[in-house]
Amino acid sequence: MNIENYEELILAAMSQQEPQRLLFVLAKSELPEGYTEEQQGRFEKGEGGVLSPVLCVDKLPGEVMHFHELVSESEKTGQQWDVAFISAMSGHDGFPPQPEEADQYLQLMVNKINAGMISEYLTFNRNGELIALY
Repeated sequence: MNIENYEELILAAMSQQEPQRLLFVLAKSELPEGYTEEQQGRFEKGEGGVLSPVLCVDKLPGEVMHFHELVSESEKTGQQWDVAFISAMSGHDGFPPQPEEADQYLQLMVNKINAGMISEYLTFNRNGELIALY
């Protein structure tokens, strides 16, 4: 399935044979440690920088049917973020994964994002638009 927007992601998650739990890692764009003037210039133009995870949350698809619900909930934390990395966990025997099961996968996502290994995740900007990161 080719997912082109957040609504299609939710529909895909809800149509799976086993119930899904969605995993969200929200990251903030910032300058890398020891940045150069060139890096700073690019960053100020909205290019470059690093994405640093600031929030993690897991939700059932029905809990975040619309992207603005995720944004609204995240705003209550006071943490600023720019990009949402999203993955999913599949349940078993007709039951979705429990929240406790998501913790290790969220930590794995954070580790991979910090290492720049992001190709397996869907990425959305704060406006809910699917984006490609290189």
